[in-house]
Amino acid sequence: MKIFKFFIIIILIFNFSNLNSQETDIELSTKISKNIRCLVCQGQSIYDSNSDFANSMKMVIDKKLKEGSTENEIYQYLKNQYGQWITYDPEFNKKTYILWILPLLIFLTGGLIILRKIIVIK
Repeated sequence: MKIFKFFIIIILIFNFSNLNSQETDIELSTKISKNIRCLVCQGQSIYDSNSDFANSMKMVIDKKLKEGSTENEIYQYLKNQYGQWITYDPEFNKKTYILWILPLLIFLTGGLIILRKIIVIK
Protein backbone atom coordinates (compact mmCIF):
# COMPACT_ATOMS: atom_id res chain seq x y z
CA MET A 1 0.00 0.00 0.00
CA LYS A 2 2.87 2.38 0.76
CA ILE A 3 4.33 1.80 -2.71
CA PHE A 4 0.97 2.62 -4.29
CA LYS A 5 0.78 5.94 -2.35
CA PHE A 6 4.34 6.70 -3.35
CA PHE A 7 3.53 6.22 -7.06
CA ILE A 8 0.40 8.38 -6.74
CA ILE A 9 2.46 11.18 -5.18
CA ILE A 10 5.12 10.93 -7.91
CA ILE A 11 2.47 11.05 -10.65
CA LEU A 12 0.81 14.10 -9.07
CA ILE A 13 4.14 15.92 -8.77
CA PHE A 14 4.93 15.36 -12.44
CA ASN A 15 1.44 16.47 -13.49
CA PHE A 16 1.69 19.70 -11.49
CA SER A 17 5.16 20.46 -12.84
CA ASN A 18 3.82 19.95 -16.38
CA LEU A 19 0.94 22.33 -15.62
CA ASN A 20 3.43 24.92 -14.37
CA SER A 21 5.47 24.72 -17.57
CA GLN A 22 2.30 25.18 -19.63
CA GLU A 23 1.44 28.31 -17.64
CA THR A 24 4.90 29.77 -18.20
CA ASP A 25 4.59 29.03 -21.94
CA ILE A 26 1.27 30.89 -22.01
CA GLU A 27 2.76 33.84 -20.12
CA LEU A 28 5.79 33.92 -22.42
CA SER A 29 3.58 33.66 -25.50
CA THR A 30 1.50 36.59 -24.24
CA LYS A 31 4.63 38.65 -23.51
CA ILE A 32 6.09 38.00 -26.96
CA SER A 33 2.82 38.66 -28.79
CA LYS A 34 2.44 42.00 -26.98
CA ASN A 35 5.86 43.05 -28.30
CA ILE A 36 5.30 42.01 -31.94
CA ARG A 37 3.71 44.46 -34.36
CA CYS A 38 0.79 43.42 -36.51
CA LEU A 39 1.75 44.21 -40.09
CA VAL A 40 -1.91 44.43 -41.13
CA CYS A 41 -3.31 46.63 -38.34
CA GLN A 42 -1.60 49.94 -37.77
CA GLY A 43 -0.51 50.59 -34.22
CA GLN A 44 -1.63 47.25 -32.80
CA SER A 45 0.32 44.34 -31.48
CA ILE A 46 -0.58 40.85 -32.60
CA TYR A 47 -1.93 40.30 -29.08
CA ASP A 48 -4.56 43.03 -29.61
CA SER A 49 -5.34 42.20 -33.24
CA ASN A 50 -7.67 39.56 -34.63
CA SER A 51 -6.43 39.68 -38.22
CA ASP A 52 -5.43 36.53 -40.05
CA PHE A 53 -1.78 37.61 -39.91
CA ALA A 54 -1.94 38.09 -36.12
CA ASN A 55 -3.61 34.74 -35.58
CA SER A 56 -1.01 32.95 -37.71
CA MET A 57 1.81 34.74 -35.86
CA LYS A 58 0.35 33.62 -32.52
CA MET A 59 0.33 30.05 -33.80
CA VAL A 60 3.96 30.38 -34.94
CA ILE A 61 4.97 31.67 -31.51
CA ASP A 62 3.15 28.81 -29.77
CA LYS A 63 4.74 26.29 -32.13
CA LYS A 64 8.22 27.68 -31.50
CA LEU A 65 7.67 27.56 -27.73
CA LYS A 66 6.54 23.94 -27.93
CA GLU A 67 9.68 23.15 -29.92
CA GLY A 68 11.72 24.56 -27.03
CA SER A 69 12.85 27.87 -28.53
CA THR A 70 13.75 30.66 -26.16
CA GLU A 71 12.30 34.17 -26.24
CA ASN A 72 15.39 35.61 -27.96
CA GLU A 73 15.39 32.84 -30.58
CA ILE A 74 11.75 33.58 -31.41
CA TYR A 75 12.45 37.31 -31.73
CA GLN A 76 15.45 36.59 -33.94
CA TYR A 77 13.39 34.25 -36.14
CA LEU A 78 10.67 36.88 -36.58
CA LYS A 79 13.24 39.61 -37.30
CA ASN A 80 14.83 37.42 -39.96
CA GLN A 81 11.44 36.73 -41.54
CA TYR A 82 9.88 40.22 -41.36
CA GLY A 83 12.68 42.65 -40.57
CA GLN A 84 13.63 44.73 -37.53
CA TRP A 85 10.38 46.71 -37.70
CA ILE A 86 8.30 43.75 -36.48
CA THR A 87 9.25 44.36 -32.82
CA TYR A 88 8.23 47.32 -30.71
CA ASP A 89 11.64 47.34 -29.02
CA PRO A 90 14.29 47.88 -31.71
CA GLU A 91 17.93 47.10 -31.06
CA PHE A 92 20.55 49.84 -30.86
CA ASN A 93 22.67 49.54 -34.00
CA LYS A 94 23.80 51.72 -36.92
CA LYS A 95 20.40 51.46 -38.61
CA THR A 96 18.39 52.52 -35.53
CA TYR A 97 20.65 54.97 -33.69
CA ILE A 98 18.53 57.91 -34.91
CA LEU A 99 15.49 56.35 -33.18
CA TRP A 100 17.37 56.36 -29.90
CA ILE A 101 19.26 59.66 -30.16
CA LEU A 102 16.60 61.92 -31.74
CA PRO A 103 14.28 62.07 -28.67
CA LEU A 104 17.24 62.97 -26.48
CA LEU A 105 18.30 65.73 -28.89
CA ILE A 106 14.76 67.12 -29.04
CA PHE A 107 14.53 67.10 -25.24
CA LEU A 108 17.87 68.90 -24.85
CA THR A 109 17.02 71.46 -27.54
CA GLY A 110 13.66 72.17 -25.91
CA GLY A 111 15.36 72.53 -22.52
CA LEU A 112 17.88 75.00 -23.95
CA ILE A 113 15.10 77.05 -25.58
CA ILE A 114 13.15 77.19 -22.31
CA LEU A 115 16.30 78.07 -20.37
CA ARG A 116 17.13 80.92 -22.79
CA LYS A 117 13.57 82.27 -22.51
CA ILE A 118 13.75 82.22 -18.70
CA ILE A 119 17.16 83.95 -18.62
CA VAL A 120 16.06 86.64 -21.13
CA ILE A 121 12.85 87.35 -19.19
CA LYS A 122 14.71 87.97 -15.92
